[in-house]
Amino acid sequence: MTVLPLLFTYCVVIVIASMAGGWLPTLMRMTHLRTQLLMSFVSGLMLGIATLHLLPHATVELNSASKAGAATLGGILSMFLLIRLFHVHQHDAPAIKSSPEDQLSHDHQAAAACDHDHSHSDPHNHGNAGWGWLAMMFGLGLHTLVDGVALAASVVADAQHGAWLPLAGVGTFLAVVLHKPLDAFAITSVMQKGGWTAGQRALANMTFSLACPIGAALFYFGAMRMTGGSAILGWGLAISAGFFICISLADLLPEVAFHDHDRGKLTAALLIGVALAVAVENLPGHKHTAPTPAGESVESPQDTISPTS
Repeated sequence: MTVLPLLFTYCVVIVIASMAGGWLPTLMRMTHLRTQLLMSFVSGLMLGIATLHLLPHATVELNSASKAGAATLGGILSMFLLIRLFHVHQHDAPAIKSSPEDQLSHDHQAAAACDHDHSHSDPHNHGNAGWGWLAMMFGLGLHTLVDGVALAASVVADAQHGAWLPLAGVGTFLAVVLHKPLDAFAITSVMQKGGWTAGQRALANMTFSLACPIGAALFYFGAMRMTGGSAILGWGLAISAGFFICISLADLLPEVAFHDHDRGKLTAALLIGVALAVAVENLPGHKHTAPTPAGESVESPQDTISPTS
């Protein structure tokens, strides 16, 4: 198997997972606790992959820790502005009222039970519930394009660094494939509340699910074909690390700041996600050292990196 079939396989699975997430509102009741447990687990996984996989690979490719750090900071700030501008990454669906028990809430029955001033009733309703999903879909679509870039960069970097090919980029793949259903779920939930038909929701869901493969293709067939592919790969990995860090903290920090219920469960889910990232990075064949070009000697640390005569 070469890099391209593996990347294609990853993208197909991500599309299927995203589509499945978009249908969740009609298939099952996602309570707040279930959603938060999944978010905590995925956030821990994304945080671990960003710091243990993407950033070390970026440092090797760029041959500069300062450049990798600067690109990571740029990724964090860019994703923060994207979240702030388009109000994305609030995965709890607006309650579709049928009975008090069916509302996706934190079981805050009165203001006295929830002493903070952010609203849980409808995080996506900014004055026009019917069309509010468009801004959300645009914002989530942009960051999903970047997920595709991160996936392609991770697969290419692992393959170049000698990883066992079927496991190349597997950590990034897991982070993306587990996160996309939550994003699709948020979009179609808002559409459902706005009165959009099942066919219209399916079309939006399919369109959104294709964003990740498009991002992967743009990076693999575009950026990597340019002059200085190694530097482009390094910048892509570092910026993607920043995106992953911001996304994971955007999911975690509101819960840490505003809630003290279920702290044990959410913390355990977070640690399990981090542990999975650590386990993935310790799989055989995973390393973050630069590949040795043909004809170069690496027999001793004193050897210079130059072609042998």
